[in-house]
Amino acid sequence: MKITQHYVALDAADHIEEATFWAAVFDGEVGDEPGWDDWRTVKVDGRTVIAVQQAPDYVAPEWPSDDPTRQQQQAHLDVYVEQPEVAAAEAEVLALGARLLQAHDGVTAPEGFRVYADPAGHPFCICW
Repeated sequence: MKITQHYVALDAADHIEEATFWAAVFDGEVGDEPGWDDWRTVKVDGRTVIAVQQAPDYVAPEWPSDDPTRQQQQAHLDVYVEQPEVAAAEAEVLALGARLLQAHDGVTAPEGFRVYADPAGHPFCICW
């Protein structure tokens, strides 16, 4: 098998808002795929890095949650930055609409991660 391309596809109640958020995070652009009204890609330097599909009944995961009656996390993204850029990266994703879920490590720690939710509620980490 020869894989020609790969990327993660996320569900969202508002696929355009979600794609716009990730395009800003990755310094890319939202791709409008002809004939796919419920699908957007995020492209960086012409390469698709993530996709988002419209899911009207989407339920955001609760994180962290040990409550089995709540929607559990099914996957998350890890986004790595250099340690001196952690505070700026956090400020940027928060300004774009993310919310902090867990401040696991201080931004001045030599290595670590912090957990956020994107506008649709998907957990992701900024790691360093």
